[in-house]
Amino acid sequence: MLVYYVRTFLPWILLAVISGWSDQAGALAGLAAALVLLAGDLRKGNRLESLVLELSTIVFMALLTALAFAAPHAAVMDYGASMSIGWLGLTAWGTLLIGRPFTRGVARRDVDAEIAATDLFKRITTVIAAVWAVSFTVMALVLADVQHTAPHDTALLVGVKIAGFTIPAVFTARYPEIAQKRYFARHGIDREIAR
Repeated sequence: MLVYYVRTFLPWILLAVISGWSDQAGALAGLAAALVLLAGDLRKGNRLESLVLELSTIVFMALLTALAFAAPHAAVMDYGASMSIGWLGLTAWGTLLIGRPFTRGVARRDVDAEIAATDLFKRITTVIAAVWAVSFTVMALVLADVQHTAPHDTALLVGVKIAGFTIPAVFTARYPEIAQKRYFARHGIDREIAR
């Protein structure tokens, strides 16, 4: 699942890197990458419910591209990093609010329908989505503050982004195993038999 997240955030990484030179080129690169990734996922037969981040990314990149070309000197363009992470936060919170965490569709790619229907699976994917949502929200707020008070402090901006993605990524990699161990221990289930 972790590889999925790295691949999914490629358009955002391109946006962040290339926008350092040109907001227009960064937005176009992010949009192009998002479209290519979505097309590949659809060709592989992935269902739309597992592509929520990809679809959200395309919407954001399209809007940002339009803004970058229509009003390249607009003050809001100075807050590109916080806007993009804020958009991811809104996406994550939105999927939680409607009861379909974006992580559930992603995780379903790796499990059969029987496991995906369990309360444990649903709880794990909900907790992971909530951790990403909180991280995106905190990161967006911190980035907005840094972009306002120290917009040329590249090291700080990069550090915030690295921390904001690393913490939930590590949590995503480790939490399912921890949650399963707790569940099996609490219910007196022999883990080997459960497999």
